Amino acid sequence: MNNAITLPPAITVLERGWLSSNNILIQGRTSTALIDSGYCLHAPQTLALVQAALAGRPLDVLVNTHLHSDHCGGNAQLQAHYPALQTLIPPGHSEHVRNWDPNALTFVPTGQNCPPFTFDAALVPGTELRLGDLTWQVHAAAGHDPHSVILFEPDSRTLVSADALWERGFGVVFPELEGIEAFAAVGDTLDLIEQLSPKIVIPGHGPVFSTIETSLATARARLAGFVQQPEKHITYAAKVLLKFKLLEAQSLDLNTFITWADTTPYFRLIFNTHFSDREFSTWVQQLIADLVRSGAAVHEGPNISNAG
Repeated sequence: MNNAITLPPAITVLERGWLSSNNILIQGRTSTALIDSGYCLHAPQTLALVQAALAGRPLDVLVNTHLHSDHCGGNAQLQAHYPALQTLIPPGHSEHVRNWDPNALTFVPTGQNCPPFTFDAALVPGTELRLGDLTWQVHAAAGHDPHSVILFEPDSRTLVSADALWERGFGVVFPELEGIEAFAAVGDTLDLIEQLSPKIVIPGHGPVFSTIETSLATARARLAGFVQQPEKHITYAAKVLLKFKLLEAQSLDLNTFITWADTTPYFRLIFNTHFSDREFSTWVQQLIADLVRSGAAVHEGPNISNAG
């Protein structure tokens, strides 16, 4: 986190790597809360970090900004350790959580994992939520995920932006991968963030930042580029899914990597919709070669390994 940025003293940001979302811990006089729990691979580490920060206090409330696996994958372990934990999720997928449908929740389609968890109540946009001693506004933030929310604390003007706004962009617009127009929703959410006029932004990934105008301009320029050339976004999204898998496995035999992509529904959907004039394995190898050229992966003998 930028040392020049001063968060409210009740808030601790546990900045994680890109496989796991940041965890935002809020401690009040009588209660504690955590926003987002990271990916399941890091769930033991998430629990250990939360325990260390709470120094013996219980965790009372868990909030998920949205239900992508890198934001809710630690829910089950936290719930097991804190039996009285109250879990709040956006309402859009509540039935799929209640009846646990990993396909509808996109864990199977993206080739990612998330242990089953439960929830106690929905985060309803347009309402307020008390976390610790701070009152947060709940705002709908469609685009990256149609059911995502962002949280705004107006006294300190602190925004928890999830994947709606990063310091240098925003998350993959997943509805677009399914042929559902959502770029306009991204723009609407960026407009909302500008209207809220935050002083501090805690993103879902990356450092806390205060360069709001610059970050919004960067995000809008990126969005405009995707609107003009949607295939760039599709290709970017495919590489993100590959990189996520590489972050999880760290190293994969090239043939195993291609087989994983071939059996991952989102990859087949992207390919069949946009690149069916090509040969599948060649297309995937081209995406992997792009990751290697960008420095995001390393080709070591028969293996593709994570880099950085």
